[in-house]
Amino acid sequence: VGLVYMFNLIVGTGALTMPKAFATAGWLVSLVLLMFLGFMSYMTTTFVVEAMAAANAQLRWKRMEKRKDDEDEDSSSGVSDSDVLLQDGYERAETRPILSVQRRGSANIFEITERVEMGQMASMFFNKVGVNLFYFCIIIYLYGDLAIYAAAVPVSLMQVTCSVTGNHSCSVGDGTKYNDTDKCWGPIRRIDAYRLYLAAFTLLLGPFTFFNVQKTKYLQIMTSLMRWIAFILMIILALIRISRGQAEGHPSMAQLSGIRNLFGVCVYSFMCQHSLPSLITPISKKKHVNKLVLLDYILILAFYSLLSFTAIYCFRNDTLMDMYTLNFTNCEIISVPFIRYFLGLFPVFTISTNFPIIAVTLRNNWKTLFHREGGTYPWVVDRIVFPAITLIPPVLVAFCTHDLESLVGITGAYAGNGIQYLIPAFLAYCSRKDTQLVFGSGTVNKHLSPFRHSFWIVFVLIWGFSCFVFVTANIVLSESKL
Repeated sequence: VGLVYMFNLIVGTGALTMPKAFATAGWLVSLVLLMFLGFMSYMTTTFVVEAMAAANAQLRWKRMEKRKDDEDEDSSSGVSDSDVLLQDGYERAETRPILSVQRRGSANIFEITERVEMGQMASMFFNKVGVNLFYFCIIIYLYGDLAIYAAAVPVSLMQVTCSVTGNHSCSVGDGTKYNDTDKCWGPIRRIDAYRLYLAAFTLLLGPFTFFNVQKTKYLQIMTSLMRWIAFILMIILALIRISRGQAEGHPSMAQLSGIRNLFGVCVYSFMCQHSLPSLITPISKKKHVNKLVLLDYILILAFYSLLSFTAIYCFRNDTLMDMYTLNFTNCEIISVPFIRYFLGLFPVFTISTNFPIIAVTLRNNWKTLFHREGGTYPWVVDRIVFPAITLIPPVLVAFCTHDLESLVGITGAYAGNGIQYLIPAFLAYCSRKDTQLVFGSGTVNKHLSPFRHSFWIVFVLIWGFSCFVFVTANIVLSESKL
């Protein structure tokens, strides 16, 4: 179940922008880069699992030390053993995660039984500067996420409802390139319609940022079901079109100019490291967790390749949309109106359910960053200021641009690079150092990454930093050409 959740988490919005990125970079370059980035993401996933085990061991050790101190105090103060046992049992019941299966008297101190989030691991293993950099990175990533979501929904609604010909359901993907200044309905231009939808989206979903979002299980099940129906439909429809000889795509083998966006999209599309504690901790038998995660990555790689290859051979490069679902709202491709509308509006349903959850996560990260031990925030700051600084910037970005490929590319290439490569590598390095200090050099972490040699950490760090340089240089050069 944990691995199904991981699959659903990784295969998300990023996958919808992948076909366009594949087309602009060329099929061979795209396939090689996708495989390499999948391997890198798997490696850093094993680093995070290792750091989680080290964090669990440290927490367990501290608790054992505290218990020894308490027992010494109790024996000297004359408190009965039964009182201590009752209190201790109650505390453990309160702190134990609801989903995790914990065996009493677990033999190994490195057993992952307690959920330790990335922020907590950062505060355990990093110094103050490192913790602040971690929060800065995750906040920038979540802002990028929200900006992508805030743009994707109005774009889908605009493309489905606006039409030059007047036939609303057949307007997209017919080879006609629309400009933002083209008319939508009467005097209203396409860009005006986009901004109207953005305003409606903000008014409907923005208020959730000011409250807590809980009890989302059924919402998540519905979203996952719709996602799978949509992805399978798109692959089948593209294959049918190719088998009938109606394919129009003639993708090039390599186009170096498209690598920057492809890199960002691929990094964004393999992102799961920040959610691993919630996914791995509830799994009861973790002995083969690294092998099962590898299987997950192989399946995801195959799925992305299938989706992207069917797309680039089915549609001409210049007709592939930023949001791939919009290519299926053309009458020539699908004659059934329900399927056209379902695929066209698919991002609206799925993204709308995720937006409040991401917004609340970002708001809570802001609070944690500025939190001082024992201090509380005034009501205005807690209820108004933090939600406002969470909601306003991504909406402003979405108001200024709806270039989804660039938004996904930049978010993945910068903040995604930090979360997926640099932070896990530093966590693995610092947790190994801490484990040796606390438990001695002979202690072996049972969840030690298969990439246990120091070379791999150095390799990931060099790769992560070189990616920053490459992407920045690429942006500067492309801007100077313009």
